[in-house]
Amino acid sequence: MSLPIDPATIDPEAFGEKQAVLEMDHEDAIEHVREVCLEVGFGIPVEFSPSELLNEKVDADRDPYYVLGACNPEIADRALDETLRIGGLFPCNMIVWQEEPGRQRVYHVSIMKIARLLGIAPDNDAWADIVDTTGDLTEEAFERFDSVETEVTD
Repeated sequence: MSLPIDPATIDPEAFGEKQAVLEMDHEDAIEHVREVCLEVGFGIPVEFSPSELLNEKVDADRDPYYVLGACNPEIADRALDETLRIGGLFPCNMIVWQEEPGRQRVYHVSIMKIARLLGIAPDNDAWADIVDTTGDLTEEAFERFDSVETEVTD
């Protein structure tokens, strides 16, 4: 199957890619990301560890990998008013994976921008406001992730 577009030609800003590195233990990084999300206005209605699941079910031997499903209910409600199909991308995920002990990568892509790129969401002022609002919250979160100074613990 060939893709209708070349993903390498898409600017990561177009789909809201954000990354941060946290110099801390994996569990501490998960807790930090959870706290920052709550502080900036995202709740965390769902979270799970694909690595634990895969290690248990198929003996995958995966390094720690965790998904925090972030959601701002007011923005989600507005997004559903614009398109019910956005639920196929809910929630806005913050991923934390261990690059090496004491070093975690936090990763996020904007489901609101992706929905627009895919034609799931309308190209109107209401959607542009949703993209801007979620973008501002996400930007604030990643500024706080990058500002963390902690000791690496074994």
